[in-house]
Amino acid sequence: MDSDPPPPTVFVDKPTGRRQTFPYRITEWLPVNHRVGILLLMQPDQEVISAWRDSAPFWEKHREIIRQMFAPVTQALVEDGLIGSGHAVLDIATGPGEPALTIAALVGPEGKVFGIDPAPEMVEAARRATNHLGFRNAQFDVASADRLPFPADTFDAVVSRFGVMFFPSPVDALREMLRVLKPGRKLALAVWHFADRNPFHCVLSRVMERYVDSPAPAPDAPDAFRFATPGKLRDVLAEAGAMAPSERLLQFTVQAPISVEDFWILRSEMSEKLREKLATLSREQASEVKRQMLEALRGYSTEGEMSFPAEVLIVSGTRNRST
Repeated sequence: MDSDPPPPTVFVDKPTGRRQTFPYRITEWLPVNHRVGILLLMQPDQEVISAWRDSAPFWEKHREIIRQMFAPVTQALVEDGLIGSGHAVLDIATGPGEPALTIAALVGPEGKVFGIDPAPEMVEAARRATNHLGFRNAQFDVASADRLPFPADTFDAVVSRFGVMFFPSPVDALREMLRVLKPGRKLALAVWHFADRNPFHCVLSRVMERYVDSPAPAPDAPDAFRFATPGKLRDVLAEAGAMAPSERLLQFTVQAPISVEDFWILRSEMSEKLREKLATLSREQASEVKRQMLEALRGYSTEGEMSFPAEVLIVSGTRNRST
């Protein structure tokens, strides 16, 4: 990171005469002709990000394994977002930098990738990964999905992997994504299909439910399976104004080259909900839960590798050319 960053930049919106201040990290990345009329970067919604802030160290710790596990989902987003060499791409709810950094390698030095996340700790983790891996075409900043700090017509593609389920207002966020897309370009989103089709989740939750009451969340509450019902997110995308919204079922395998014991550590650290529930148990209960979890997980372990069948919905749409 720069030791002596330049000051914020102030622009004047010519149609309104309004003066607007913009953070240096983003303004130095954007092309000159896109530096007018930029929205102010607003404070992220604390209720949305509170569950992720404590998880950030663990997502950074397991970043490479997580990247491998969800690589097929990243590839689907690249395909449906029509992402190619030289493109400018926005990754929303990037976490510790994925799929942004995978996409940065794909678009190459002539392309640019920007990742945003409402959790500052996630953004710092993404920046550390960028520096460690030596990427010069990727940048990260704190921002919320429904207040994107970019002008209209900026990106060739916008993606979000497992993020939209947690947005306070998905329709507002999708309108913002469409706004920053170039006309005729695409956004692509990945959300989990039903929990019982994803043992990566349900194997552990079924054990935990024997010890901790887990009431079902409200139908539209922020939750990993908020958009598991086919057509639900596609309809929200249509409401936001996307052209030709579409949906497809991606069936793939979550693979992690680690032991059952190491996978248990990864999952218990990744999941804020699981950590909270484990903390309510007595020492004896926690020990028994771990024993049952490991027993259940061994059914998905072969020669030192974890492997789970998985199902994800890939939902995409196009920015109207006349918008």
